[in-house]
Amino acid sequence: MRIVILGAGQVGGTLAETLASEDNDITLIDLDEERLQELQHRLDIQTVCGSAAHPSILVKAGIEQADMLIAVTDSDEINMMGCQVAYSLFRTPSKIARIRSRHYDGFDQVFCNDHIPVDERINPEKLVTDHIQNLMRYPGTNQVIDFAQGKVLLVGIQPRENGSMLGKTLAELHDYLDDIDARAVAIFRDNAVVEAIDTHTIALGDDVLFIASPEAIQKVLITLGRYAHPNRRLMIAGGGHIGSKLALSLESAYRVKVIDHNTKTSSRLASHMHKGTVLQGDIADKNLLINENIEFTDVFCAVTNDDEANIMACVLAKRLGARYTMALVNRKAYVELIEDSSIDYAISPQLITIGSILARMRRGNMVKVHRLRYDNSEAIEIAVTGDKDTSQVIGRKLQDIDIPSGCKIVAIVRDQEVVFLEPDTLIESGDHIIVLLLKFRSLRRLEALFQVSLNFLG
Repeated sequence: MRIVILGAGQVGGTLAETLASEDNDITLIDLDEERLQELQHRLDIQTVCGSAAHPSILVKAGIEQADMLIAVTDSDEINMMGCQVAYSLFRTPSKIARIRSRHYDGFDQVFCNDHIPVDERINPEKLVTDHIQNLMRYPGTNQVIDFAQGKVLLVGIQPRENGSMLGKTLAELHDYLDDIDARAVAIFRDNAVVEAIDTHTIALGDDVLFIASPEAIQKVLITLGRYAHPNRRLMIAGGGHIGSKLALSLESAYRVKVIDHNTKTSSRLASHMHKGTVLQGDIADKNLLINENIEFTDVFCAVTNDDEANIMACVLAKRLGARYTMALVNRKAYVELIEDSSIDYAISPQLITIGSILARMRRGNMVKVHRLRYDNSEAIEIAVTGDKDTSQVIGRKLQDIDIPSGCKIVAIVRDQEVVFLEPDTLIESGDHIIVLLLKFRSLRRLEALFQVSLNFLG
């Protein structure tokens, strides 16, 4: 696929790296020539220096032959203009734009080919906010991914020393959880994800990935001794795009405090909040944190634009008694570094945002794509369409489907219910299938398996 990406920032650069690794033809446009040279030297991509909204620059980038344009500059308006030029002059088939401003919310009718031709809008702040909300709802977990509009969750749980999980094989663990509709489907171990096999023994440091309904996940946490009292007090370090959206979204459900050093930012956010508290100050000010009762804070979430400041603030907050700490980090190396630190969660906007874009690009009716930890595996939701004559899976038993190596179907959502799989489970039209992709080389075969033949008219 030929793809033109507008914007070589953190999101654009990570996108270029990810999509180029999947054998796509990538051209990246940005005004920062030094940044483009660095990416071109490291990746197998083309680059063009110039304004992302100028037709001549888009032509130079090959927009006339492009299958898709992805606009992720820092400007909503430049992103929209890039999509407009691509469609009006070159009829680019698919256009994705990052649009962050809340002032566009509720005006979906504007975004169509007759007005502003954006096929898919992505809002990293909303995606990150949703991700953090999921983590806050389930204390005791270290990652929470939702599918089928929240009807099924993929949740990571680590064994405690001397806990009930440690030393058990997965078969013994499933027996232990026999009356709960939940399954362990993968294990993160030594910076890699491995398929869950009954004979695998759970070791200290493992991260066991469970799939279940939200109700069942709570039962799993209680049974495994990982249940913690619900989070109530949230302190947010940084009142920018993500911090303000997070505060406004959560102030009705949690006791929220926001710290920001900027006077204008603090004043603006305070004028929009109804229940929460906004404080002007340094997020790494020890005395400020102590005075604001950091030792009674359930979650300290650092979401400024400075990775190092977020990390240091979280380390300090944890040392002063915060129960959980979350650091927003853009650099991939920092995500891996946090794994060995006292910080509980590393929040990567790039990994979260890329999943929503990949779902739009992939064939095979993929509804949702989530990059898992270490960026070397995915959890995918696929909508099954067609009929017995046009689909390779409908009306067939699971044991009779040629599932690609490195892929594992872990659950089905059917009629609003989670269906756990047996070898003789039949796949039906309308099912939403949750798949773990553990080897990226199997992606094309997975797409082909769930594609509907051309003679399907439904």
